[in-house]
Amino acid sequence: MWSTIWRPLALVAVLVAAWWAVTEFEFVEPYILPSPADTWRTAADNSTYLLQNTWVTTYETVVGFVIAALIGEAVALVMIYSRGIERTMYPLILFAQVIPKIAIAPLFIVWLGFGTSPKILVAVLMAFFPIVISGMAGLRSVDPEILELTSTMGASNWKTFVKVRFPASLPQLMSGLKIAATLAVTGAVVGEFVGANEGLGYVILQANGNIDTAMLFAALIIMSMLGIILFAIIEIAEQFLIPWHASRRSTASAVGAA
Repeated sequence: MWSTIWRPLALVAVLVAAWWAVTEFEFVEPYILPSPADTWRTAADNSTYLLQNTWVTTYETVVGFVIAALIGEAVALVMIYSRGIERTMYPLILFAQVIPKIAIAPLFIVWLGFGTSPKILVAVLMAFFPIVISGMAGLRSVDPEILELTSTMGASNWKTFVKVRFPASLPQLMSGLKIAATLAVTGAVVGEFVGANEGLGYVILQANGNIDTAMLFAALIIMSMLGIILFAIIEIAEQFLIPWHASRRSTASAVGAA
């Protein structure tokens, strides 16, 4: 495990050292770029405040991501089995993806109020598209000869899906889930930008209004850590769900060689 994480840790250490050098030698004003020590001190002094708001954003992100995963995979499945539904829904899904979520988030506030629902809905919309696309790509990756063989042997569509299509789609689906997890964090924060009195988006807006760049940096770092943790959880799940896939075997070989 150490052989896989020491490189990113070393890069982070170099970036923090460069950050410290820029602030220590006052290349920029402290109100523009706070020092790492000031950022850490601000985060420590406001740890309870940050933890409460981090929990709110985490809840909105996880709920939005789970809903997007369930609906996205179901939509991908329906479109795979029905060419007519795919031709009908695909343009609409693409149209919805192109619309900037920050532009429609105020509409969700009007419809759903200032609670967690509009933030969760924005997180769902942000995470939905990569799950649908990766789910469809994975479900289509099955060799047609294998599908013909299962049909010849009398397997139903459900059995074919459970035994063949879904396991074969997992590598692409897991890739889409990793992208969607990070986008769900962004979606929840975007929803909080538009209208909220709690959450990391609210903290960032308040810090920006007060020109409190140390608090702003602390909230941004926590937001990034949240996305990294969700990404790592899916990465670990991938190791257990598809240990047979070539990408996992090649990764293990590369780690062993390193």
